Amino acid sequence: MIAAMETVAAIYHLKSTAHEIASRATDLALEQSVEMPAEAIHSDYVRRHTLAKVADITEIDSGTFRVTLNLAAATTGFETGQLMNMLFGNCSLQDDVTLVDAEFPGSLLSAFSGPRFGVAGIRRRLGVFDRALTCTALKPQGLAPAELATLCATFARAGVDVIKDDHGLADQSYAPFVARVRACQQALGIVARETGHRACYAPSLSGGPKVLREQIKIVDGEGVPMVLAAPMVMGLPVFQEFVAELLRVPVLAHPALSGALRIAPPLFYGKLFRLFGADAVIFPNFGGRFSFTRAICGSLVSAARAPLGECLAALPVPAGGMSIERVPEMIEAYGLDTMLLIGGALLSAGDALLTRSQAFVTTVAASSHDRAQVD
Repeated sequence: MIAAMETVAAIYHLKSTAHEIASRATDLALEQSVEMPAEAIHSDYVRRHTLAKVADITEIDSGTFRVTLNLAAATTGFETGQLMNMLFGNCSLQDDVTLVDAEFPGSLLSAFSGPRFGVAGIRRRLGVFDRALTCTALKPQGLAPAELATLCATFARAGVDVIKDDHGLADQSYAPFVARVRACQQALGIVARETGHRACYAPSLSGGPKVLREQIKIVDGEGVPMVLAAPMVMGLPVFQEFVAELLRVPVLAHPALSGALRIAPPLFYGKLFRLFGADAVIFPNFGGRFSFTRAICGSLVSAARAPLGECLAALPVPAGGMSIERVPEMIEAYGLDTMLLIGGALLSAGDALLTRSQAFVTTVAASSHDRAQVD
């Protein structure tokens, strides 16, 4: 009964008139909790403990209001799918509503493990503590395992920290998961013996629970140090459960399939992905080929690192149309506890891939040094 008294503060932006907003907010509270008219509720317990309450209404500008609902924490069942259902289930079907933030009580935060490695754990795994981290992607789809392994080796020789699969790589016939993982791991092992630099390979997990279990066994057996997963493609409850119970390595979360949610990016990527176990969060960088603004990205990064119960801070990974020339700007915007992901801008160098990748690594190191001097 104690948990029933605790609440989640769910914060929305609603389109409405000043005359109708009080009624509209009350309707939203009903929709997101009991999904029935108030006059049809005959239970005192339901009215007191499970019916959402309108806590605040603030006008933002003409026709837009910030509405805070207090949702009973017990109604979430303290599990991923039901939490998302209570926050934005039915009202996601109402195009005048946007979920912009949520504040969670301690009982709910403690129900989720959050990142198991976080920023500090990823740094320990890579052995890099004094600069921003570097990341690139294996592309395009259609390459055979041996070709992907050759790319891996080139990136590793350049000194890149993390080499991840493109999120579109799954278990296709031209690059089966097990063959791809073994080839890339072997290639990085050879480079490590020759150069002393061991890059971290992150294969993309995909498929239903049965397939994912087999892929995780392969990850364990091959000594893979990190994985990539798209929580929305995988399904948020599956992602959270597999991270908490089966995966023993850091997880990079990819934002694929999440762009039409009408959930504010700082909440979804910075707070919820982190709560559900993402150690690092890839997001569309401002000024790239996606529509995020610098302000949105800054708020997202702050949410990934801000105090959140006992959850470790997640590592922000800006991506999407980035170039080496923008590295100083990115480090100035996000600081050193960031991993910069550049894929296509390196791969487009063709035969000069090694040189171009070395320039990426060198630029990140130099820009990190400059930022550290300022700090």
